[in-house]
Amino acid sequence: MRKQYMIGVVGLFLAGSLQAQNIADVLQSIERNNKELQAQLQLTEAAKMEVQTQNSLSDPTIDYSPFFAKGVDGVASSELVVSQEFDFPTLYAARRQSGKLQQEVLDRQQQAVRRSILLDAKNLCLDLIRLNQEKALLDARKKNADELLTLFEKRLQEGDAGILEVNKIKMERMNVQTEVTQNNAAHRTALQSLLAMNGNLPLEFTADTYPQIEKISDYNALYDEIMLTDADLLASDAAARAAAKEVSVNKQNWLPKLSVGYRRNTSLDEKSNGFLIGGSIPLFSNRKKVKIARAQEVGARLQLDNARLQAEATVQSRYNEVLQLQEAMKAYDVPLMHETLDMLKQAVMAGQLSIIEYYVEVDGVYRNLQAYIQIENQYQKLMADIYKNRL
Repeated sequence: MRKQYMIGVVGLFLAGSLQAQNIADVLQSIERNNKELQAQLQLTEAAKMEVQTQNSLSDPTIDYSPFFAKGVDGVASSELVVSQEFDFPTLYAARRQSGKLQQEVLDRQQQAVRRSILLDAKNLCLDLIRLNQEKALLDARKKNADELLTLFEKRLQEGDAGILEVNKIKMERMNVQTEVTQNNAAHRTALQSLLAMNGNLPLEFTADTYPQIEKISDYNALYDEIMLTDADLLASDAAARAAAKEVSVNKQNWLPKLSVGYRRNTSLDEKSNGFLIGGSIPLFSNRKKVKIARAQEVGARLQLDNARLQAEATVQSRYNEVLQLQEAMKAYDVPLMHETLDMLKQAVMAGQLSIIEYYVEVDGVYRNLQAYIQIENQYQKLMADIYKNRL
C-alpha cells in the first residue's frame, strides 16, 4: 500500500516536468498503460482460446490387456488397442462457425470495456478543465481582494474608509482562500485518479479550455450513428447471433460419435493385427440440450431488444438534455459579466460604491460565472457520453 502511494506521489511530481498533453494524448496513454484494460485483454484472449478448444478432437486412447493361463509362465496372450474417437464431420463445421460468433461476442464485450474506461478518463479530463477554470476565477477574485485591501487599508489610515469595509475585504479573502483549498484538493484527487488509470505513470494535463466538439445538427443522423456503433448494442447483437447458431449446433448432437483404431492380439504361437471401427449414439447425453439452447436464444434476443430500447431512449433523452443545456449556456453573457466586474471595481476604487454595495453586486456576478462553468462542464460531459463510441 505504501509502495503504491509513493509511486502515485512520484507520478505527481514527475508530471510537472512533462510536456502538457491534450485529451487525445491522455486517452492514448491510458489505453496503453491501464491495468484493468490490460487484464481484460488477456482475459479476452484466454476466453477466445478456450472457445477454440471446444472444437478439438478428443484424446486418443490406448488399452493393453495381458492374459495369463495355467501351465504358462508369464503372459499367455495379450491385446493392444489404440483408438481415436471423433464427432460426425458436419458437427465440426457447425462448431467452427459457432466459435467464430462466440469470439466476436468476446471482442465486442472487450470493446465495450475499453470504451467505458476511456470515457471515465475523458470525464476526469473534463473535470480537470472545469477545476482549472474555477481556479483561474478564484485567482482573479483573490488578486482583486488583495488590491482592494491595500487600497482600503491606506484609506483607513487616511480616515477615508471604515474598519467594517476593511474587515469585509478580509472576509472575502478568507472565503476565497477556503475555496482555493477545496479546489486544490479536488484537482489533486481527480489528477490522482487519472494517474491511477494510467498505471501510476506520470501525466501532465493543464488545459483550461475544452476541445472543439461537433454540434448536433440532425437528430436522425445522431440516432443512426448510435444505433449502428453502440458497443453494448453490438455486443448484444453478436450474442443473439451466437445463441442462434448454438441451437443449430445442438440439433446436430444427435449424430453418432465415430471411433477408429488399431488392434493387435498376441498369443504363444501366433500374432494377429486388425482395425477397430465403432460408434456411440447420444441417446442420453444430448437430452434437453436443444431446448436449453433455444431458451438461451430467446433470452439473448430479448436482451438485444432491451438493449435497442435502452439505446433509443438514451438517444432521445441525451438529445433533449443537449438542447436544454445549449439554451441555458446562451442565457449567460460571459464577456458582459467580466466587463461588469471591471466596471464595479473601477467604481469602488473611485469611491462611487461602498465595499458593502460592491460585494453585493460582485457576488451575484461570480455566482453566475460559477454556474456557467458548471453548465458548460455538464454539456461537455454529456457530449462525451453521446459520442463515446468514437473513442
